[in-house]
Amino acid sequence: MPCTTLLVGRRASADGSPLVARTEDSSAGSFDPKRAVVVRPEDQPRTYTSVLGGRTIELHENPLRYTAIPNALPDEGIWGCAGINAANVAMSATETITSNTRVLGADPLAERDGESPGGFGEEDFVTLVLPYIRSAREGVERLGALLTEHGTYEMNGIAFSDAEDIWWLETVGGHHWIARRVPEDHYVTMPNQLGIDSFDLADAEGPGRDHLASPDLRAFLREHHLDLTLREDGRSADVFNPREAFGSHTEHDRLYNTPRAWYMQRALSPHAEDWDAGRPGASPDSDDLPWSRRPERLLTIEDVKDVLSSHYQGTVFDPYSPRGTDAERRAFRPIGINRHNALAILQIRPSLPESHRAVQWIAYASLPFTTLIPMFTNVEEAPAYLATTGERVSTDSFYWTSRMIAALADPHFHQVIPLIERYRQRTLALGRSAVRTADGEAAAADTAGEVPALLTTANTRIAERIRRETEALLGQVLFTASDRMTNRFSRSDG
Repeated sequence: MPCTTLLVGRRASADGSPLVARTEDSSAGSFDPKRAVVVRPEDQPRTYTSVLGGRTIELHENPLRYTAIPNALPDEGIWGCAGINAANVAMSATETITSNTRVLGADPLAERDGESPGGFGEEDFVTLVLPYIRSAREGVERLGALLTEHGTYEMNGIAFSDAEDIWWLETVGGHHWIARRVPEDHYVTMPNQLGIDSFDLADAEGPGRDHLASPDLRAFLREHHLDLTLREDGRSADVFNPREAFGSHTEHDRLYNTPRAWYMQRALSPHAEDWDAGRPGASPDSDDLPWSRRPERLLTIEDVKDVLSSHYQGTVFDPYSPRGTDAERRAFRPIGINRHNALAILQIRPSLPESHRAVQWIAYASLPFTTLIPMFTNVEEAPAYLATTGERVSTDSFYWTSRMIAALADPHFHQVIPLIERYRQRTLALGRSAVRTADGEAAAADTAGEVPALLTTANTRIAERIRRETEALLGQVLFTASDRMTNRFSRSDG
């Protein structure tokens, strides 16, 4: 799935919360409506079959309740996207990533072949992993075991978070994987390509403080001559560059992937490089942009939303800007693209009680034109405005209303963007205020058992408030688009 991921370690975020954020984007020429759900233990399947992979697995463990953002039309499987479970562990799956022929020749993807099942993939991972883990590290270990045994039919990047840590896992071939703990004071940018640029095999094989991997990774590297790291500088033989070993450096990357990492790092570390000088390691087509950086200031939910909504503002590559040539404005894939399905920002707040620690911020459709709705996850059901997406286009659905606004606004970007900016500012302020109010109500509850009902009410209250703001924006954008139709004529009766 063509997506963009941004991870923020807890010492890099303004409130000390690890932040996991990913846009789920459709492939070109398609759109997948999304809805938010809460999957209760009794609703979790005990026998699960992958629609695309055709593989069946038994799930007889005791599952936890969890949130997810599945496809509204389940013809290709669940595609749970992202969620947080009752143990306050978050998962976002998956960022489709790249590889090379040496890796895929050594460990082919587990693709379905006639009646023979393939491995598991993006449609499956949230359902198979999130209900059964109680820490981010456990998420890596469970998914790693599934990959080793069953394989995957695609290259994936998956994030796990708890109140302390974020772990990022990348598949390397059909059955192998690596994972790194995100440095607490760094952010990570991931634009559809294998990203980890340094890995310590000794740590992965030993204490696993910051690195985990397939048990046979060292032998896999050696047997297939995958490690391309030069070591004349005295670096340990245990440390290698996975991006060189497992990743890709193609023209597709330089047009579709790396420009997104360049712009995200340009926005979050503006003084770290001369971003417009075209130098190696700091240009839109660079193969060497670092996997993680320290931000120049602490980052917020709003920063994450802005970066993942961006379209190269301030550069000649902005498709809405009069700067640059037509070729430059269409040179690179925007981060904020037309075919976003959903954005989930997963926030686990370590300073708050476990009963109301976790918030899942949700946006649908093309992000330059949307806002976020916060949803507490310690609840038994999602608010209707986030959950009722169906095949029929309806303003009862936040997804469909957001998509209508984006489609109407895009041709009239400069006329309507002031309206959208005011809407975004107002609704994000409303969301923050609602979270603060709900935190106070939960803290004042007599028992932890009362909290889920309080949070359910709070979720519905803020969703309905933002619904009114969204419908008002739709009316304003519709009027502007109608008033600028091609068949307009300045003379009228009277």
